[in-house]
Amino acid sequence: MAGAERRGPGVRPRPLLLLLLLGAAVASLVGAQVTTETKEVPEHQSVDIPCAAFRSSAANPRIEWKFQRGNSLLLFYYGKELTEPYRSRVQFSPTSIRLSGASRADSGRYICEVVGEGGDIARSEVTLIVQVPPSKPVAHVPSSGTIGSRAVLRCTETEGSPPPTFRWYKDGILMPTSPKGSSAFRNSSYTQDSTTGELVFEPLSAFDSGEYSCEASNNVGTPQKSDGARLEASEDLLPGAGATCLASAGCCGAALPGTWHRWGYTGAGSARGGWHRSCQAGKG
Repeated sequence: MAGAERRGPGVRPRPLLLLLLLGAAVASLVGAQVTTETKEVPEHQSVDIPCAAFRSSAANPRIEWKFQRGNSLLLFYYGKELTEPYRSRVQFSPTSIRLSGASRADSGRYICEVVGEGGDIARSEVTLIVQVPPSKPVAHVPSSGTIGSRAVLRCTETEGSPPPTFRWYKDGILMPTSPKGSSAFRNSSYTQDSTTGELVFEPLSAFDSGEYSCEASNNVGTPQKSDGARLEASEDLLPGAGATCLASAGCCGAALPGTWHRWGYTGAGSARGGWHRSCQAGKG
């Protein structure tokens, strides 16, 4: 045909053609047989990823491999050839691929599609988790907080795979999931989320003053602990009970005195409640 583009045997499909191939493959997978599994491998080691979709009885099947991570999908084996950067890292056989020197960037879903001569499609998926120990976490602890308010502490870690879980320590003592079942923490009111690493005090009490640290673990390597940081729960951010509140304290409007009153407190070590203000009659 005049004007038709000719390709030599060594010319590779253009990116647009790859997208068309991927789109056609997705459209043709409706009703395909699919198997799934999960494999874990320590970082820097080699791993065999099976193609369970392959059957030795199939005559001249077409095999394609794709790698999916998040919203990204890469076709890295098609036309009986590996693409870069996998060409130097992957050994191919009809029943599996061997990935050498696995890194955390290799964590994701590996998809093998086998198309028979009759157009029948089989697909197998392997979710690969490259195991990486957690790094030293960071405890984000406010230096001070007002008694009766809400205080949020956060523990963060960026290296671990799979993502680590977290737990908290106060003054070197492991904090239980629920404070009410512990004699050491029953005067405190908090919740912990081991997945996000959040420790939330609501309300903060005088008992909650102390040094806090957190620990990250994912069953790979040794759990890692953060440095400690001190939280001071204080009433100093507000005037004492019965004290005159001036404009500099931000109450009762400009230059109008008022009085702070404490409510709901049951004694030292078990503070609950908050503060309210009352201004001089006719001025609040």
